[in-house]
Amino acid sequence: PAARAQASVPFLCYTVAPTNTMVEYVNGVVVLEYEDLVQGKDLAESIEAAYSKDGLGILLVRGVPDFADARKQLLPLAQRFAQLPNDIKQKYEDKASVYNFGWSHGKEMLDGKVPDFAKGSYYNNPLFDVATEDEKLIAEYPASCRPNVWPKEDMPELESSFKRVGKILCDVGALVAKQCDKWVARQLESYESNKLEAIIKSSRASKARLLYYFPPETAKEIDMSQMDSWCGWHTDHGSITGLCSAMYVNADGETVANPDAKSGLYIRNRKGEVVRASIPGDMAAFQIGESAQIHSGGLLRATPHCVQAAQGPEAAGIGRCTFACFMQPNVTDAMDVPAGRSAKDVEIGEWREGQTFAQFMKATVEHIYN
Repeated sequence: PAARAQASVPFLCYTVAPTNTMVEYVNGVVVLEYEDLVQGKDLAESIEAAYSKDGLGILLVRGVPDFADARKQLLPLAQRFAQLPNDIKQKYEDKASVYNFGWSHGKEMLDGKVPDFAKGSYYNNPLFDVATEDEKLIAEYPASCRPNVWPKEDMPELESSFKRVGKILCDVGALVAKQCDKWVARQLESYESNKLEAIIKSSRASKARLLYYFPPETAKEIDMSQMDSWCGWHTDHGSITGLCSAMYVNADGETVANPDAKSGLYIRNRKGEVVRASIPGDMAAFQIGESAQIHSGGLLRATPHCVQAAQGPEAAGIGRCTFACFMQPNVTDAMDVPAGRSAKDVEIGEWREGQTFAQFMKATVEHIYN
């Protein structure tokens, strides 16, 4: 729900050559220490390397307490829920939110016309079961404001595990946002102090998504030879997206190694190069979204990304489980830019002065499907 479609990419590369030796990289991706974030150390160089116009738009955070265990507990539940009988799963669909809460499978459209059966998603707000009691907001923005839907009867453990990982990612995301604010403020005197951190901490509209990518041979409608076979090219339109490293599972629910070294998350940088971004299992990843790009006047830069399906005989019967947490403004928050910055600086086609986040989100979704 927090994405923008992108055109195909010209070529592929597998590594990034870091140009700043003062910044630490893991698998070509900038990495921060959790304790450095907590202590408020100056991480400006790392933020610039990750999120400025020359960055990949993603960074890793190492040493997050409880994160690795929480991830291991949650991700297998994606497959377990997806394997439940259809009549049980349908109990937890929420048509009124256009399937943006609860279970969703085959409801999203590929290229605006082909139902996406390659993955199933369980959506909910990771922090608030009831984001608002304002009936007008709920009626006007059901995809963001309806209450959570939990499978209390058929998989009660999903709720606590989902919320546990979601809260960790939101808490660490706020620390990352604080560092972003410091870096942007140094570049731009008109930038509002603590803008991004305040958005994330005050938002009641964050949305998390537990995903199960079905084994490749089950998705007959998708060309698995394409790079974006499991998830099409898009750019997140929230502020920051928190990510877990994916977990691969066989038909019995046993964790296995990634069966295809070329599968996984790919990001296109500003040079047009495509880079495979590998996230270690004990680290959390954070991608900048278009809302942060707007609010920073174009200084923070979101990047297009996709997910390539595993291929080959070893991938048969292997599914992929993961979790994404979209930290984003409240629906009525203003999508304003700092004084002195303009659409030319922001470079996001669907953004207009005076928009709320809901209006920007609607324009983005319409662009994708039309």
